[in-house]
Amino acid sequence: MRYLLSIYDLMLPPIYFLVIYFFAKNYENKKKIQYPEYSFFTIGLVIRMLGAIALGLIYFFYYDGGDTTNYFQSAEVYRQLFFKNWRYFFEAVFADENFNNWGFFDEKTGFPEYRHHDQYAFFIVRLLIPIAFLSFGSYFVAALLTATVTYFGVWKLYTLFVNEFPEPKKQLAFAILYFPSCVFWGSGIMKDSFTLSAVGWYTYGFYHFLIKKEIKFKFALQIIISSFIILSVKPYILLALLPGSLIWFGNDAAVKIKNKFLRILFAPMLLFISAGLAYFFINQLGKGLNLYSIDSVLDRAAIVQKDMKAEYYGGNTFDIGDFEPTLAGVLKKAPIAVYSGLFRPAIWEVRNIVMLMAGFENIFLLGLTFYLILKFGIVKLLRTITKYPLVLFAILFSIFFAFSVGLTVANYGSLVRLRIPELPFFVGGLLILNYIHVKEKSNSILYKGN
Repeated sequence: MRYLLSIYDLMLPPIYFLVIYFFAKNYENKKKIQYPEYSFFTIGLVIRMLGAIALGLIYFFYYDGGDTTNYFQSAEVYRQLFFKNWRYFFEAVFADENFNNWGFFDEKTGFPEYRHHDQYAFFIVRLLIPIAFLSFGSYFVAALLTATVTYFGVWKLYTLFVNEFPEPKKQLAFAILYFPSCVFWGSGIMKDSFTLSAVGWYTYGFYHFLIKKEIKFKFALQIIISSFIILSVKPYILLALLPGSLIWFGNDAAVKIKNKFLRILFAPMLLFISAGLAYFFINQLGKGLNLYSIDSVLDRAAIVQKDMKAEYYGGNTFDIGDFEPTLAGVLKKAPIAVYSGLFRPAIWEVRNIVMLMAGFENIFLLGLTFYLILKFGIVKLLRTITKYPLVLFAILFSIFFAFSVGLTVANYGSLVRLRIPELPFFVGGLLILNYIHVKEKSNSILYKGN
């Protein structure tokens, strides 16, 4: 069912935009006295809101509808159901789906596109229902509110990076707050906006609770709630976060050992234990999620790659080659899978205007990667990455995530959207490494943790 624009989509968005801007600017002015990085807060939010509007316009006028309109339409149907009968509303939203609660809907309320049978999509609908009440039936107001709510997770991620590397604030703002694909796909009414925000909250909570040892309830709660959101929408993201964050924890502990002999002695042990714990948790989590167990993922990845070669996909796919659904078979494909997850589509693989943005981004990312390899050399680059725990985590998470996406997705249209959780970390990591290279020449203080 297509969502039709209403008069409220013309009247209300400018009002909401100005109100949000006013409160954001007031908040920025209070905070930046003590925290200079807050001078980027409002501009980051404005760019996100514009990204949410742009996503809606593209889906309305280029794609003629799609996921984003279906999410809003479903949330709007439940809002209408509340005004029809609030008891029906709570049963339809929170009880298991059955024939009776499907009968609650009629021509007046409309019929939701997403319901309980698609649990991941319906979770997003549940998150959007409060926003639908505040948007008064306007898709673009809901988009502005979604951009605002999800922005805070991204902002927390930015403050984390700046806390560790205060000087390159502008570079990190570009990587985390302004990077085009993240702004476009990660701001509007889509799964990706909520998962990207949840990744930011998870990383921020993990950093303060386990890296900085600030044992506070609020940080533990951030880890728990963000993990729950990720598991409820895109569980595979958590499977990529876990190994990187646990190795981050182990590497941080190793780096903080002052005695050089003890550091050399215990660092490999700490990293080995962290990697072992990561594997254990991934395996246990995968079994609990069933579809995301290691065996299931390998089987589905092999099937996807074979299926995507079919002619009816119209050439909008890429092929990493056939592989056996075994650990050995998958590891052989790791380099091409990681490359695909990080650097594709290449500019010559672009098929439409929406993919063009990703094509230009990938020229930048590939060029910067090779530039850093040439400037550092492979050995020194690896040594530098392991010297800075946050950079190690950022690069590892990017690689783990790129591997999972490159292995299990073979459609460029899906790839450019699904890979956005890795982008703030990968771009941020690369820009920090470039900053380190520049500053090492002048022997400047780089890292607040040193």
